[in-house]
Amino acid sequence: MPEKLELGPRLRAIADLVPPDCRCLADIGTDHGYVPAALLLAGRVGRAVAADVGALPLDHARRTAARCGVEDRMDLRLGDGLSVLSPGEADVIVIAGMGGDTIAGILAAAPWSRDGPLLLLQPMSRACELRRWLPEQGYAVRAETLVQDKGVLYPILSAAGGTMAPASEAQAWGGFLLEGDPLWGRYLSDRILRLRRAAAGLERARDPALAVKRTALLSAAAALEQKREEWSRGERT
Repeated sequence: MPEKLELGPRLRAIADLVPPDCRCLADIGTDHGYVPAALLLAGRVGRAVAADVGALPLDHARRTAARCGVEDRMDLRLGDGLSVLSPGEADVIVIAGMGGDTIAGILAAAPWSRDGPLLLLQPMSRACELRRWLPEQGYAVRAETLVQDKGVLYPILSAAGGTMAPASEAQAWGGFLLEGDPLWGRYLSDRILRLRRAAAGLERARDPALAVKRTALLSAAAALEQKREEWSRGERT
């Protein structure tokens, strides 16, 4: 009998963003293969590609597929990034659990990713770099949401090929389209704290370039503080 699969909050939030008419889902950096297995079990996707650059994570995904009885619909592929896919093969691509710069690098190596698929991107760190990179390279962020898992807030971006204005520093650090998210105030507070700590670490720097960087960090923190104040006033009304 197939095993029931319970996803944690972060992975469940990603899975919930997959449209119900998904023909083929690709999970890049799948690790244990939990997201594609859960969606196949629920009948939310027709088939799935679970890919990883490491053989051991792919073995974990293989065991997950077998336990859930979905091995006939879950194609396991060993390879780097989107090199495991043919253009147009998947209509939804999940890239989660990596740094924002790593996610940007994966997309940069496959320019065809701008041509059609829905991209669900969940950076574990350096989300600001991913938010800057996407508009510059011909991707549009359609939505963004926050999820809390084990006390940590994670952003999830829904993106596809398209045009949008370059990210401001406030958007790069504080997110796109998050004003209605109940967790945004806390997320802004966390980003402000990180920016001010980074700026404090450069306070005695003599290098002019580092002084410019410190000024930029403080400016971004001030912009987020204004956003947080505006958001807080809106919450109280």
